[in-house]
Parts: sequence; structure tokens; C-alpha cells
Amino acid sequence: MEADVSEMRNELQSRDGLWRRIQLECQKLYTELLKIKEYKDIQEIQIKHQSSRVQPTEQLENKNTELLLFAESREHQEEELSKIRNHVYREEQSHCSEQERMKTEISDLTEELHQKEITIATIMEKASLLERQLKMELETKHKLLTKQQLLEFHYQVIKSENTHLKEMV
Repeated sequence: MEADVSEMRNELQSRDGLWRRIQLECQKLYTELLKIKEYKDIQEIQIKHQSSRVQPTEQLENKNTELLLFAESREHQEEELSKIRNHVYREEQSHCSEQERMKTEISDLTEELHQKEITIATIMEKASLLERQLKMELETKHKLLTKQQLLEFHYQVIKSENTHLKEMV
């Protein structure tokens, strides 16, 4: 039973570690997303600032291409973040249901252990009672044996007196 509880505890710890790693990955992705948003905002400000001046067409096309790539990258990262969130949610649900199952199992095992302890206590009481009864019976037998030996001794004494009296008569 302790091995099962220990095995369950190890499994929970490993799932907890996985959960923490997933949370760290989510935090990293969120930080990266914030940096990308910040970079986009800076790009937009620069574009607005530069659009006020006359820019060569080639530079403007490069910026547009860059922004398109950035937007695609951002969409891809948002999709990845969404997948990770879904995975984390499923793992969290699995972890919670596993914890509930283990709590129920531990509760059942505790109840079973309690019942066994009650049974053991009852058996110990009965054994103690039987032991006292056996001691009392042994004492009674011992007294009876002593009484019998005393009576036998008296019998031998009387028999010998009787024999002596017969001889005298």
C-alpha cells in the first residue's frame, strides 16, 4: 500500500514537473509575443515617421515585406501559443482528475486500514480474555491437583495406620 502511494506520489510529482515546464514555456512564448508586439509598434511608428518623408520605393517595399513576414510569424506564434494553452488545459484537467482519483483511493485505503485496526483490536481483546480464562483454569487445576495430592497423602497415612492397627489386633 505504501509502495502504491509512493508510486502515485512520484507520478504526481512528474506530472507537476511537466506542468511547470509547460507553464514556463507559455511564459516564454508570452514574453516573446510581447517583444514582437513592441517591435511591431516600433516599426509602425518608424513607418509613420518615415512616411512623412519621401522614401525610396525599394525601401518601402522592404519594410512591407518585413511587416508581412513579421505578421505571419506573429500569427504562427499565436497558433503555437493557442496549441500550448490547449495542451496545458488538457494536462491540468488530467492532473486534477488523477489527483481526485488518488484522493479517493487514499481515502478508501485509510478506511480499510481503520477497519483492519478495529479488527486487530477486537482480536487482541478476545485473546487477552482467553488468556485470563486459561490462567484461571490453570490455577483451579493446580489447586485441585494440590488437594488431590494432599488427599492421597492422607489416604496413605490412614492406610498405613489401618495396616498397623490390623497387625496389632
